[in-house]
Amino acid sequence: MENQIPPVAEVAELELEAAIGFNGHVPTGLKCHPDQEHLIFPLGCTVLIQAINTQEQNFLHGHSNNVSCVAISKSGLYLASGQVTFMGFKADIILWDYKQRELIARLSLHKGKIEALAFSPNDLYLVSLGGPDDGSVVVWNIAKREAICGSPAAGLNVGNATTVIFSRCRDEMFVTAGNGTIRVWELDLPNRKIWPTECQTGQMKRIVMCITIAVDDSFFYLGTTTGDILKMNPRTKLLADTGPAKDKFSLGVSTIKCLKMGGLLVGSGAGLLVFCKSPSYKPIKKIQLQGGITSITLRGEGHHFFVGTEESHIYRVNFTDFKETLIATCHFEAVQDVVFPFGTDELFATCAKKDIRVWHTLSNRELLRITVPNMTCHCIDFMRDGKSIISAWDDGRIRAFAPETGRLMYVINNAHRIGVTAIATTSDCKRVISGGGEGEVRVWQIGCQTQKLEEALKEHKSSVSCIRVKNNNLECVTASTDGTCIIWDLVRLRRNQMILANTLFQCVCYHPEEFQIITSGTDRKIAYWEVFDGSVIRELEGSLSGSINGMDITMEGVHFVTGGNDHLVKVWDYNGGEVTHVGVGHSGNITRIRISPGNQYIVSVSADGAVLRWKYPFTS
Repeated sequence: MENQIPPVAEVAELELEAAIGFNGHVPTGLKCHPDQEHLIFPLGCTVLIQAINTQEQNFLHGHSNNVSCVAISKSGLYLASGQVTFMGFKADIILWDYKQRELIARLSLHKGKIEALAFSPNDLYLVSLGGPDDGSVVVWNIAKREAICGSPAAGLNVGNATTVIFSRCRDEMFVTAGNGTIRVWELDLPNRKIWPTECQTGQMKRIVMCITIAVDDSFFYLGTTTGDILKMNPRTKLLADTGPAKDKFSLGVSTIKCLKMGGLLVGSGAGLLVFCKSPSYKPIKKIQLQGGITSITLRGEGHHFFVGTEESHIYRVNFTDFKETLIATCHFEAVQDVVFPFGTDELFATCAKKDIRVWHTLSNRELLRITVPNMTCHCIDFMRDGKSIISAWDDGRIRAFAPETGRLMYVINNAHRIGVTAIATTSDCKRVISGGGEGEVRVWQIGCQTQKLEEALKEHKSSVSCIRVKNNNLECVTASTDGTCIIWDLVRLRRNQMILANTLFQCVCYHPEEFQIITSGTDRKIAYWEVFDGSVIRELEGSLSGSINGMDITMEGVHFVTGGNDHLVKVWDYNGGEVTHVGVGHSGNITRIRISPGNQYIVSVSADGAVLRWKYPFTS
């Protein structure tokens, strides 16, 4: 008897319109392309190509895990990116064609992680450095797309090499450096060998974080964790000078760039950007930026340059007046929630860790940032009149902010014991319903000046994960990680119905006609329930792996969307129970997802800090 395979309906791809995100933790991850029109940077497992003057974005998909390094060839024809992977598995390097924006080759030899990549000046070779579990350096032939030779990157009695740079003039020389090791390598192509020479630093023991080389190869400079700079001669392999003698760079020299006109641009782990010259290395010009600096990339000769920081800010700096302009920002922590205001898709709000940010939808610009230091925001909602953003925080407080200015309007102290985990508002703007980590659901009356607790509903045994209110404000549904969903009567403030399932519920939605609800959670099932008696109508297999964390339904109730730990955005037909479209682009767990009012966009947010905007596939 043959296995009958059910015919699979053709699933279309969702069109990714824009991504807000930049992984600022990748060392020298931000690159300006030699065409001076595009910035290239990693976001999770994708590499983004962003036009500097327009909003145009291209995405290079191909890595199976987070991108750990990016390199561009001098001609600009090739990009290369490396990734991390699990212990003992091969980590891929992908060679990309820049003009076609497509994958040329997968180069896999290293295990665990690709630490750094560099192209030779005439695009002949690519050198790659494996991570701490691998410890080897490999030279690849770009034309043949194969490895020429490899070697252990550092000696037996020193630490790992973490950074590599090619000579600016010769295709046969490159430099690696790291913990207590600085080596100049010569490539011997006829014998397929690379020969290292250890550089002598005398009594100095340093851990190198970054490396840059002069245009004529006369010297190379190394930035260290101790906050000083070493200048080495690649011919004699000897130390030329070090500095600064006093006032070393706080938290280390995390990135360094040699300028054509002489002098160095230095970025420190404390966010200080400095222009200085050998041998004193005293700051000639300096500015303080937000977050430790991880990338400096020159545009052309370096009259303009771009700086990337750990807090995921990208700045443009003009060299002559040394003033910074913030050109892009995004979340650098896991994004917890996303929400649109009622009836408009022009802007939306997201929250992550200590920030709530309001974004302009079409331009991806951050309009407002509200920060509460050292706290975590779990959930946000706009009041129906658009006059306040209500937010739920892990210190047990509910805070309301004005959406234009970010001014704190009121705080409800001690709203819940183990933090506020879910929040919703009624459409008459008179009530806020909150859920806490201890499982209580509380109804608050919001007046002009006062906020009063109307009722505390104690039924759930574990944290409340999602709250949705019926349009007529007469009832609401709360989902909890104790495996129950409860439908509450908001007039009598009593329980109407309880739904039980063997899962940790993460999300719940009312069908717009409000006689059914759909739920999902860690058992990966999407269940439809009858509101009237709490009976299950149908169950769908929502995903093949991992919990479903977010779902939203259109105003008409024809389609709904889900997202979860399988990193996929799925659009479903409500009545058919079929997936119609799938969106691939996230590289972290999707935490929440929303369809914009008017069904123009789907916005999904994930644990790697990315906010992705997709084109809604159906015309309403």
